[in-house]
Amino acid sequence: MYCDKVIELLKELERSREDTIPPYNNDGINQVLSEMKTLDAEIIDFLWTRLQRLKEMRWEIGAILPSDVRQNLSQSEIEWFNNYCKTLVSYMKTIGSDTGLNLTQDTKPPKSLYTEVRSLVDAGKLELESGEVLILRKNSQYMLSRSQAEPLIRQGILEQVRQ
Repeated sequence: MYCDKVIELLKELERSREDTIPPYNNDGINQVLSEMKTLDAEIIDFLWTRLQRLKEMRWEIGAILPSDVRQNLSQSEIEWFNNYCKTLVSYMKTIGSDTGLNLTQDTKPPKSLYTEVRSLVDAGKLELESGEVLILRKNSQYMLSRSQAEPLIRQGILEQVRQ
């Protein structure tokens, strides 16, 4: 068991007289050092696994951790998570247009590049990426590229019919 040998070495030293030194136990010292290396590797693996779980949570649930998760973290883990979030946001701001690109949104690829939508309002003309012009009429259905449909869905102009 871990630590048994170090305890044995310490007891051996305590049992010796103060004016003497017991023989150097090379095998015992090497065994203790080997145990320390093993424990160190296991602790590092444990900590790495916790940080990887925190990283996954950032991608899945965002920058605000649930209180039940947060209360189980050390101060160092909280600081690491906050720094990871800041680094991720800084990187995302450098991608794409002026506002950047949120990489945490839509992390799963769409089943299709196109989606069927229904117009919720008479919205008038919509110029497609191809240059074609559609006239969006209330309750009319269209097949649009996801990249063009999603902003209109968020604005409440269109709704997705099926995925």
